[in-house]
Amino acid sequence: MCRNITVLRGLEPAATDQEIYAAAQQYVRKVGGLSGLSSTTKPAVDKAVAAIAAATTTLLAELPERRVPPTTEPPLRRIAAREAAAGG
Repeated sequence: MCRNITVLRGLEPAATDQEIYAAAQQYVRKVGGLSGLSSTTKPAVDKAVAAIAAATTTLLAELPERRVPPTTEPPLRRIAAREAAAGG
C-alpha cells in the first residue's frame, strides 16, 4: 500500500513541513479511498492529515541518520526543479 509516497528520511536538505504535509495528504487519501474532498469529508481528512504530519515529523526527528539518501526526490522538489529548468 502507498507505494507512491516518497521516502522523506535522509533527504538533503531535510524534508520540509510542506513535504511532510503532502506525504500525509497522500497517505490519508489512499487509506480513505478519496480522490477529492467534499464538505462532509474535509474535517475528518484535515484532522487526520495534521495528526499524521505531526507523527511523521516526530518520527523523522527520532530516527537515526540514513547512510544512503533516498533514490527519488519528493514530488514538490521535482516540480520545483522542472520550474527552475523552464525558467519559471
